[in-house]
Amino acid sequence: MRRPGTGPALRSGEFVALIALLMSLVALSIDAMLPALQEIGHDLGATRPNDAQFVITAVFVGIGIGQILFGPLSDRIGRRRAILAGLVVFMAGCLVSILAPTFGAMIAGRVVQGIGVAAPRIVTVAMVRDQYEGRRMARLMSFAMSVFILVPIVAPALGQAVLWVGGWRAIFATILAVAMVALTWFGARQPETLPAARRRPFSPGIIGKAVLEVLRTRAALGYTLATTCVFAPFLAYLSSSRQIFQEAYQTGALFPLWFGVLSLSFGCASLLNGRLVMKHGMRRLARAAAASLTLVSVAAVALAFAFAGLPPFWLLMSYLLLAFFFVGLLFGNLNALAMRPLGHIAGVGAAVVASLTTFLGVPLGAMVGQSFDGTMYSLIGAFAVFGAGTVGAMWWGGGGWGRRRGCSGGRM
Repeated sequence: MRRPGTGPALRSGEFVALIALLMSLVALSIDAMLPALQEIGHDLGATRPNDAQFVITAVFVGIGIGQILFGPLSDRIGRRRAILAGLVVFMAGCLVSILAPTFGAMIAGRVVQGIGVAAPRIVTVAMVRDQYEGRRMARLMSFAMSVFILVPIVAPALGQAVLWVGGWRAIFATILAVAMVALTWFGARQPETLPAARRRPFSPGIIGKAVLEVLRTRAALGYTLATTCVFAPFLAYLSSSRQIFQEAYQTGALFPLWFGVLSLSFGCASLLNGRLVMKHGMRRLARAAAASLTLVSVAAVALAFAFAGLPPFWLLMSYLLLAFFFVGLLFGNLNALAMRPLGHIAGVGAAVVASLTTFLGVPLGAMVGQSFDGTMYSLIGAFAVFGAGTVGAMWWGGGGWGRRRGCSGGRM
């Protein structure tokens, strides 16, 4: 069912393509840079090889800031203006990175990119919700997510190809060009979807109250912490993936291929989750995925010690394929469980949950990434430790493993 907006709606095919492009800017701005991290660190004078990882983590810092800004702001000024503003900020950050004379300037540009790209990342979902509901909304989001999931698979290969032809600054120029296409297309074709009568005031006080409510609500806080425990080691993998594949395992130009294979495992789990959750429920599925991730990671730690920290490549890939499948199941379910008691403040609540996850997960993930020493001890160990943390946070947030009071009438 379609809800009335403030202008003629785009046809569903064009609308899906447009929101998929907007959402894909996040993955493109992160994954396309992975093959170039060594060159960026070397050319801009990074002190240590691991410092190049900050090119990735800086984007997530910006996203954490941007989510809590643009989410509530879009409720006040409308979806269209919020996304346009975010795209302009993102493009400004790309320009800073293209022209960066020092590593510090690069990191500043990446934070600005993260702030800007947070707008299309979260406001597009609200834009869909403004216009559609029920099965129609689910169908449109499924199509958009199918396109979105393809980006992490192909982005590193795109970055590698551009790096060969024009150097790492050309990768930022390519991302800037994609953002300009998105800005032009969105600005010319997409009408506003939030009527003035449905807009809400924006103030720091509203955000502050939402933060306090999340912190005081056991379920919301527990599942937010669980999401953080999943996000931290995943971020450590993202930031150190080039070093793992190209330095530890000497895969050379095949790095984008292996990265894409693992991204495919994550994406398949995200798509399959839509079917599994209807049969098993969010809590049961998330518990099973968290426990499986922990047990598989503990076994992998033992194998890592058996091979002096560097298991055979096929064994590492087998482990990571399983781990990322479980991570793909966890992300959507844990976020939905965190939002469950926040329905009355859904918009700002979602922004607060996402930002808290980012602000807590980034330093933890960066700490793991910075400890990379050419072996798999830190990464696999992080998945084991944070996997156990996920189980514990879920247990605490859900009031134990028993069925919660008042929820006996249906699955959660």
